[in-house]
Amino acid sequence: MEIPFPIIADDMGQVAMKMGMLHPGGGAKTVRAVFIIDPEGIIRLILYYPAEVGRNMAEILRVLEAFQVSDKHNVAMPANWPNNELIKDRVIVPPPTDIRVAKERKKQYECFDWWFCHKKV
Repeated sequence: MEIPFPIIADDMGQVAMKMGMLHPGGGAKTVRAVFIIDPEGIIRLILYYPAEVGRNMAEILRVLEAFQVSDKHNVAMPANWPNNELIKDRVIVPPPTDIRVAKERKKQYECFDWWFCHKKV
């Protein structure tokens, strides 16, 4: 079976040490870590779980999808997106850069005020 992404084997524990994955006082016992690295090699998210707690795969997939939507549409995600209590699956439009843009926003998007506007993607 071919795996289409890199996997790191760390027999000596050097990568785990450098990435902060060794549990304090736990010897060589590593924490459960998740790293989301974008195509440019930039670490976008690091989640650490203690060894006795499993990862939340639904949350990891939610974050990955949020990064993809954000990058594609230049928007931000609200808390708990796509199930946000206030704006549901809509996304947040970046804040205005000048007064003209601030005035035009309410014509283009749904807004709570000149600063917080959102849209469907």
